[in-house]
Amino acid sequence: MERCDVAVIGGGIIGLATARAVLELRPQLRVIVLEKEQGVAAHQSGRNSGVLHSGIYYRPGSLKARLAVAGRASMLRFCADHGVPHEVCGKVIVATDAREETRLAELVARGRQNGVRVEAIDPLRLRELEPFAVARAAAHVPDTGIVDFARVCHVLEALLTGAGAEVRTGWGVSRLDTRPEAIVLESPAGELAARCAVNCAGLFSDRLAGGVGTDTGIRIVPFRGEYHQLERGREHLVRNLLYPVPDPAFPFLGVHLTRGIDGRVHAGPNAVLALAREGYSWSVIDRAELAELLRFPGFRVLVRRYWRVGGAELARSVSRSALARALRRLVPDVRARDLVRADAGVRAQALSADGTLLDDFVIRETKRAVHVVNAPSPGATASLEIGRCVADRVVGHLDRLDGG
Repeated sequence: MERCDVAVIGGGIIGLATARAVLELRPQLRVIVLEKEQGVAAHQSGRNSGVLHSGIYYRPGSLKARLAVAGRASMLRFCADHGVPHEVCGKVIVATDAREETRLAELVARGRQNGVRVEAIDPLRLRELEPFAVARAAAHVPDTGIVDFARVCHVLEALLTGAGAEVRTGWGVSRLDTRPEAIVLESPAGELAARCAVNCAGLFSDRLAGGVGTDTGIRIVPFRGEYHQLERGREHLVRNLLYPVPDPAFPFLGVHLTRGIDGRVHAGPNAVLALAREGYSWSVIDRAELAELLRFPGFRVLVRRYWRVGGAELARSVSRSALARALRRLVPDVRARDLVRADAGVRAQALSADGTLLDDFVIRETKRAVHVVNAPSPGATASLEIGRCVADRVVGHLDRLDGG
């Protein structure tokens, strides 16, 4: 059987960053990245709004807060060093009613606790930054940016192969088998024995983690984020990044307007339940996956608790007019005819058995394996730091196996 030191499952941005971080710590190791698609960045890493987050939203002291703030700085250095298109353009968060105004003040305070530059701004400053936006109150986060995360993945792939690692595509891992001398990664393409495996399988991370005898107590729920773009000729309505105040009960930021690195203005995303783990449209349905999800107690609790919110998200999925109404709370001049449907993404969101949508990153360990079982947004922003965190654990596994 073919053997290596470290096998990383998943050619997304976190898997690639982890493989690079492992080699930075131990250049002599044989590292292989296994990706089931024919190229890297095929899913979440290549289907997102390209926002480089500041770290303002996340609970102080959480892994998300710490790694997002550090990850933003690391990503900016990486992009500058390797010629990846990026821009620090800033973002504006607007409150449109009294309840949101209170939440915005709390958000500003949270951001400052996390070490993020953020300031409350008056109507005059708002008009300077976003002339077509309206708000009862607003805040400016100057260090938020935009970046081509798919390009980051391709650069990481080139750096890995240049350092002697292998990125093997068309190699989907179906099962992990932990044995005394190795962990075996099984695939229709063959088998590979590794001293340590890293599970960065995104939408399928919970399955692989559960297959090696660890009951994480969580399930990945696929939420499709559907995007539109503003018609050319209407893109002047948004200068940079414009967000609502998020609902603290959900790990989503609400529909927003963001300028991409390509210059187009993206509207969205919503967050609707996908009918398959890779359900990028309503026509993609996996009945077995749906049945598995319906059997999970946490999902039934989630539906009972938030069916009204789910209904509103569904309305914005099927109706451009409903989406436009949500966007007009930010920019009153947006009309349904301004919106052109764009590619959707699917967010891998972890759900606990009690119906809680997990907000923080979750990394678990089993014998001979490290599992990244929850790394949604700002996972791409934080990816280089997540990779370093996981690599430290991998090296710890190898040292223990070597008696170090």
